[in-house]
Amino acid sequence: MVPLDNDFDRVLRPRGPVGRRLRGRLAASSPPAPPLDALKLGALDLAHRRFRLRSAVDLGAAWAVDAGYAFHLAGRDGVESVIAVDEDFTPTAIEAARRRPSVRLLSGNFGDPTIAAEVGKVDAVVMFDVLLHQVSPDWDEVLGLWAPSTSAFILAGPWYTESATSVRLLDLGEERYLQTVPTQAIHEGLFDRLEEINPRRNRPWRDVHDIWQWGITDKDLRRHLRSLGFELAYFEQLGRWRSLPAFVSSAYVFARPELLAVTP
Repeated sequence: MVPLDNDFDRVLRPRGPVGRRLRGRLAASSPPAPPLDALKLGALDLAHRRFRLRSAVDLGAAWAVDAGYAFHLAGRDGVESVIAVDEDFTPTAIEAARRRPSVRLLSGNFGDPTIAAEVGKVDAVVMFDVLLHQVSPDWDEVLGLWAPSTSAFILAGPWYTESATSVRLLDLGEERYLQTVPTQAIHEGLFDRLEEINPRRNRPWRDVHDIWQWGITDKDLRRHLRSLGFELAYFEQLGRWRSLPAFVSSAYVFARPELLAVTP
């Protein structure tokens, strides 16, 4: 659990023509921002408008987007602070956070209760493409961990359609697992090393969040959030997730009934 310093280095602070030239060169040399998904942006913007969000935490914020959704939300009117939590922040995300004081990068596993305690209360918890990777604690336990911290969840990603209830994908067996999940190098030979310790995560390969772990159904997601005291405020589905037959791409906003009662 390591908070990353969001202050500019002294070398980034010079004012006047020298400072402007230096900042301009840094901006010109920065890689382009990863593209952000319209479905996720729509869910963020709707939740921001409807609930007048002032604070949020983006869990698993860095993967493939350099915490882009956290920065997007931080740029909305009235948003005062956004915390991005991840174990693998890129240099691009770290540099971007130094330029936006309202975004704090917190390094750690968001399934760890000490991370939730450090974040404290926020208006919304954002989870994009991460719930299906969570084991020990499992996806439902992660939602339960963060529920006391917030009045709203903003969720999006692939949701499972091949069964009536959620399934641990590894339980499908090797052949069906590989037919179900994306073709990725990390899944090659996975079943030969399930009990080996992943040196990066210090846990067995079967329990690392780097691989696809869960097929979470729409029904189970809604039922579990309802059991935690949240009601559905927004839902949008776009069809198959990246052409995978077993998954659909959907976005959700869940909120506590008392929040829904005071917002249009």
